[in-house]
Parts: sequence; C-alpha cells; structure tokens
Amino acid sequence: MKNKEIKPKTLECHVEKMFNIIGGKWSFLIVKNLFAGTKRFGELRMSLHGISPKTLTACLRSLESHGILTREVIPTIPPEVRYTLTEKGMDLQNVVNQMKIWGEKWSEC
Repeated sequence: MKNKEIKPKTLECHVEKMFNIIGGKWSFLIVKNLFAGTKRFGELRMSLHGISPKTLTACLRSLESHGILTREVIPTIPPEVRYTLTEKGMDLQNVVNQMKIWGEKWSEC
C-alpha cells in the first residue's frame, strides 16, 4: 500500500488550524506547563512570567473551547479552579518535543 501524498494546500490547512489553536506564545506555554500535570490558575500565572490575569483567562478559555484542556471548579471558598490537559492536549507533546529539538539545534541562546 502506497503512502498518500499530502498536497501542499492540505498540509497548509492542517498546520494553520493547529496554529490557530496553540499558535500564540501564551497558549503554547500554558500547554507546555500542563504536560507536568494539573495546575491551578495561580500556579499557571506564577510559572508564566509576564502574563496578565486577563490574558491568562482568555487563553485558558480558548484552549478549553478547542478541547485542549478541561476546567474543574472545586466548590470551596474561594472556589479552586484546576486545569488539566485532555487527551487531545496531551497529544501535542510530540509537537512540543520536536520544536524543542529544533530549538536546541538552531537557536543561539
């Protein structure tokens, strides 16, 4: 059985879709942070130096709407909110690892 050739237009479409979901700096870093496991809002904010609460909230909502992570509210006072990657989100780990390898090879920092 021959491998189907991926047409450039199709490849572009799929890559574009991925970047529409996790292409932003903060979304990418949120996903990367959640590979280690579930985190609370405050933990994410502290690990992402320079992100504002408004930006973090917007990125988390976007990632949740795309099925990349789940949001669990624990009914305490104040409420505790936990974020966890879904199977779809965890599947991005290979992409991130390949980007890390590329960065190690080609970056000068």
